[in-house]
Amino acid sequence: MALAKTLTIAGTDVSGGAGIAADLKAFQEHETYGYSVLTTVVSMEPSTWSHRVSPIPIEDVKNQLETALSLNPDVIKTGMLPSEEVVELSKDAFLNSNAKHFVVDPVMVCKGDDEVLNPGLVESMIENLIPNATVVTPNLVEAGHLAGVKTPRTLDEIKEAAKLIHAKGANYVVVKGGTGIEGDSAIDVFYDGSELHLLESKKFDTAFNHGAGCTFAASIAANLANGKEPLEAVQQAKAFVTSAIKNGWQMNEHVGVVRHGAYNSVEKIEVVDKVLN
Repeated sequence: MALAKTLTIAGTDVSGGAGIAADLKAFQEHETYGYSVLTTVVSMEPSTWSHRVSPIPIEDVKNQLETALSLNPDVIKTGMLPSEEVVELSKDAFLNSNAKHFVVDPVMVCKGDDEVLNPGLVESMIENLIPNATVVTPNLVEAGHLAGVKTPRTLDEIKEAAKLIHAKGANYVVVKGGTGIEGDSAIDVFYDGSELHLLESKKFDTAFNHGAGCTFAASIAANLANGKEPLEAVQQAKAFVTSAIKNGWQMNEHVGVVRHGAYNSVEKIEVVDKVLN
């Protein structure tokens, strides 16, 4: 039986926790055929775990995209895009494909860093990616940049940021509040232009969350490829990544990684969905 094809346009993570490694693991767990276009090589200095980001030459990105599109992906997901040119190429790749959905994970910084990879990325994403996105999945920092507001820290601020990003053209927005909001629950807010949904799961006393954002967006992409509607795709992705975080593990003294296959092999964790006013 042929599988749905899920293409990720993203960077590597040498540790294997995030980037295309996370995407491909998540795609496999959802029984889609995952493949990738590499945009960036990210390595870490072993003693400090500071990131070293090396963009792939633009002609190599173009050549990879040419091959990838010839394979007719059903869904395209983006991750780390190091320059405005690569952002535009990713948009063109979707528009020139027969892919049904475009999932945008608007990666702006490496985990643990504060500075945007490239100051022009935000405006380029707003112009090129957001208006074409089926689903866009910013974390709190990214949501603030895309919405043009300060980083949201309360539920009301997250709701407002989701609405502002939706107004820029995205079909669906899910802002990842995660553990950044006070309380016992890890929350995400999904907005479809009319209803706001609060997706809640329990917070865990671990830091095993490296790769969680990539895994979440990749799970959404795979769910869409398998025919789920956007809200259901996001709900299931939330459960998938919650299981991955709860069952993650400490890789070294610097980083704890998610267990990408936990939802299928260990436990399925329930997510509560509440419609907000």
